[in-house]
Amino acid sequence: MSMLYDGAIQDLIEEFNKLPGVGPKSAQRLAFHVLQADPDDVSALAQALVEVKRRVRYCETCGNVAERELCAICEDTRRDGSIICIVEEPKDVMAIERTREFRGLYHVLGGAIDPMRGIGPDQLRIREVLGRLQSDQIGELVIATNPNVEGEATATYLTRLLLPLGVTVSRLASGLPVGGDLEYADEVTLGRAFEGRRVLTA
Repeated sequence: MSMLYDGAIQDLIEEFNKLPGVGPKSAQRLAFHVLQADPDDVSALAQALVEVKRRVRYCETCGNVAERELCAICEDTRRDGSIICIVEEPKDVMAIERTREFRGLYHVLGGAIDPMRGIGPDQLRIREVLGRLQSDQIGELVIATNPNVEGEATATYLTRLLLPLGVTVSRLASGLPVGGDLEYADEVTLGRAFEGRRVLTA
């Protein structure tokens, strides 16, 4: 974005412009919103940004966001530990939780296989999946990667890797929009996809 303003306001616009999904015009609107906002609200926003970087980490077991060693879902003894849902990002966990259809545990990969961006299996938390299979009594792995090219490539890789290990591997049913992200699917569609998940075979 070309330099339109001087000093702090331009710096703020450029920082907002770095955020995903925020273009130059949106960055400018956000910057001027901050400029016109109540100073207490701006201070609260700044403090929240600092605190999230200071306090939030990733769950040592599943990779979801947490403020302790384990996330709230992994700490919940009422969850069904025999089934694990594999997702790409923590935001996908929240999308699935909103459906209230799944009561198992999760495993967050931290992304999807994307050769164009230099992301291969070694850059994802796939080894940790294998580790959980050795230590936990897991009967089914549900692959819930996004229904786009990268998500399908990741699902295919995981299926080939996991099926020989003797565990049931399933994939969310069709009905999710191809090329979309789980976080944008409504609760009904995502819930039905869970109910209709299909068991994968070699």
